[in-house]
Amino acid sequence: MRITAIVTAYHPDELLSGVVRSALAACESVIVVDNTPRAEGDAPAKLPDLDDPRVTVLGDGSNLGLAAALNRGLAMLPEKAEAVLLLDQDSVIPDGLIEGLAKDLDDPTVGIVGPSPVDALSGRRYETLAGRHKQFDDRDVVITSGMLIRRESLAKVPGGFREDFFVDYVDVEFCLRAKRNGVRIVRDMALEMPHSIGEVQVHRFLGKSVKVGHHAAWRHYWTVRNGILLIREHLRHKPVWAGVNALFLARWIAFILLFEPERRTHAPAAFRGVADGLTGHVAARFIPEGAQYRGKGTDVLSEG
Repeated sequence: MRITAIVTAYHPDELLSGVVRSALAACESVIVVDNTPRAEGDAPAKLPDLDDPRVTVLGDGSNLGLAAALNRGLAMLPEKAEAVLLLDQDSVIPDGLIEGLAKDLDDPTVGIVGPSPVDALSGRRYETLAGRHKQFDDRDVVITSGMLIRRESLAKVPGGFREDFFVDYVDVEFCLRAKRNGVRIVRDMALEMPHSIGEVQVHRFLGKSVKVGHHAAWRHYWTVRNGILLIREHLRHKPVWAGVNALFLARWIAFILLFEPERRTHAPAAFRGVADGLTGHVAARFIPEGAQYRGKGTDVLSEG
């Protein structure tokens, strides 16, 4: 299978070179989309060791968000590419991972396949009930990094990735829309993908240790806002998913209130995310500095 990898980058470091080299071992080409913002007149970001002729680097000094970066890469997909592999700049690609994913697409009924994400430090699976699933099972969602998409399946998801989501829940929204349009999504538990969710700290609560991820206030806003918006949009035809996601977001907000040292700024960001998820609005102050927001449809930019 002819595969092109799309790697999204933001202020990349030497890890990006390792990702590109690993991808080239099993892919015919790699497209790096650099989302690093820069002021007019500044030199382009220096990307580490990307002089291979099979590598195309895109980026005009603007940060349009993860979804727009992925769409920019998809627009440059070579005609001969039969599938596209999505990767983060810090993805760790174990030996045989890409080949295993490609083999899963030998089944013509499969349109999207993803590996099982595990904690890059502990090796534990992120999904609490992962052991209850089969090795190869149908899923509603697989994460962006390591997602392999059959080219024909892209045509079933008009517009590609949803750019008004900017960063969080981009993969979830894409997969839910793909599945609703008849694309079969599977996850291969035998293929593990080390993945980092950022800074994680251990806190004590009611005599137990609780691992909590800490993020900037704007990330809390986008996580909650986009999650609530998807619950609204999918409640009628996917009530179980919506219910589980509602519990996830409730837990997310509870952890902010209980464990976030900067809760005075982070909690209001999360609660504003709830409000804007219900209305479809976006608060301008939670768009990262230097980023360009590309909302559309009923998504209204507000300053409040």
